Amino acid sequence: MTRELRIPTDAGAADETLYAGKWLTLKRRGRWEFVERNNPQGAVIIVAVTPDDRVLFVEQYRVPIRQFTIEMPAGLIGDAGHDGDIDAAETARRELEEETGWTCGRVVPLHSGPSSAGMSTELMHFVRALDLRRVGDGGGDDTEDIIVHEVPRKDAGTWLHAMAAKGYSIDPKLFAGLWFLEREGGAWKAELSANKRE
Repeated sequence: MTRELRIPTDAGAADETLYAGKWLTLKRRGRWEFVERNNPQGAVIIVAVTPDDRVLFVEQYRVPIRQFTIEMPAGLIGDAGHDGDIDAAETARRELEEETGWTCGRVVPLHSGPSSAGMSTELMHFVRALDLRRVGDGGGDDTEDIIVHEVPRKDAGTWLHAMAAKGYSIDPKLFAGLWFLEREGGAWKAELSANKRE
């Protein structure tokens, strides 16, 4: 059975700021509480594979969850000290090199969408970094302590499962990144278009 969804009556209410921090602002719209990042451009997640077919993952400690995590390289567009970032591609190049020590010749947009639509206004921009070449060691900027993992693409799932078993928090977004890799060449866009027509 299909029915038309209705927009909640308080969706158009004015925003009320409950708390404004340096990086995040807590707001209320009607009965809905949510968080806004104070950089309106969102964040970029970088799907990167080395010339010898190894997927780049990063390991770091995340204070909010008090755990070491495994993630794909990522960063905020217009992050502190990078107000000149103009788009996801520029941010992706900077973050990829900063975090992993690799740079890329091209950045291709894959998909954009909310990071947590029920809690935040933040948009995530998945991009594919292509034509990689090593230019340094990575490890992050002065505020970060990052370990780079280069995992053979064919072993990525097994490796992630093993890291989870060791107690690492595995960022679920990286599975979307691996899905995009499996459908390299835009085949996933054709699948989405076909599903929309059905």
